[in-house]
Amino acid sequence: MYLSEAGSSVLHLLPVLGAALILPGLVNPRSGVQRTALFVIAMALSLRYLWWRATETIAPLGLTVDWAASWSLFAMEFLAMIGSFSAFIIMMRYRDRGEEATRNAGWWGSRAEPHVVLMIATYNEELEVLERTIIGAKALRHKSKEILVLDDGRRDWLQDFCAAQGVGYMRRPDNLDAKAGNINHALARLSERTVPPDFVAVLDADFVPHRGFISRSLALFHDPSVGLVQTPQHFFNADPIQHNLGISETYPDEQRFFFDHMQPSRDGWGIAFCCGTSSVIRFSALKDIGGFPRESVTEDFMLTLALQNGGWRTVYLNEALTEGLAPEGLKEYVTQRARWCLGLMQIARSSLGPLRRNGLRLRDRWSVLDSVF
Repeated sequence: MYLSEAGSSVLHLLPVLGAALILPGLVNPRSGVQRTALFVIAMALSLRYLWWRATETIAPLGLTVDWAASWSLFAMEFLAMIGSFSAFIIMMRYRDRGEEATRNAGWWGSRAEPHVVLMIATYNEELEVLERTIIGAKALRHKSKEILVLDDGRRDWLQDFCAAQGVGYMRRPDNLDAKAGNINHALARLSERTVPPDFVAVLDADFVPHRGFISRSLALFHDPSVGLVQTPQHFFNADPIQHNLGISETYPDEQRFFFDHMQPSRDGWGIAFCCGTSSVIRFSALKDIGGFPRESVTEDFMLTLALQNGGWRTVYLNEALTEGLAPEGLKEYVTQRARWCLGLMQIARSSLGPLRRNGLRLRDRWSVLDSVF
């Protein structure tokens, strides 16, 4: 009995499915040697696929629709494969800083506890959203903290609410440079103090911190070269993919791969980057680079490049220390991703772009190009 063409194709998948079931029980995902071996195999299989596509599926050369369509699709696949190869190389490494954070808790010893200003940037969020963020911030274990709500919506009711809660409130006369401008305005006011803060933490208005957010993050600043500590983003609600497919109880949110796997691997190469909210930054580092960059709408990623260009490092602590709201609808989802895409293109063309003359390391330039792909 001979299998049909479709049956033969399905049969080839069985060894792959078998390997997928067996390998998790045999491979240590934190072993660099084992990770490298697996991704080298993945790259070899990918190259074999590209060879097959180029030698057996491309239409003959000629000014025909078949030729144009065939080569256009192959070109897109080839570019996508370059991005995949870059990801494979990045994921050959993995860095978990949990033990480092535990080992260096309270590294300042008998000296005064570092003073941290936690900035909550807001524009049009409702009280229901802001209230739980502010209450969560007040409950943080770190004692030497100050909560500062940065209101670009200039709302009097929010100012009154902050006064009632005993937290700081700040507004500015315009909305220049959006979130980056809002934070830079606050940083300028903090710099005017006789004793400025040691660190600042950044939270989006819809992200509620766990009690150990500041204390766990501060532990990694025992290294004086660390300028920024980023923590992952977790979410209360289902994202559009989970919601529309009805799989929120059984399938992780769409950003788990990036925060749980890609960022620890990037940290292994020293190229983890700031994702805006849920980060803690050394105040002297921000002052050194002149605050948040304004050349891109994704000021968080560009902040990492600016810090590295100034000799400061960004590290990643893979612990669930904050929770917020994922985009609730397709419109919000597309708007968010379009903003990220635009921001990366702006970074690639900026003064900190990978092809410009600046102080970035080769790996930082690779980081930007990988993200663009």
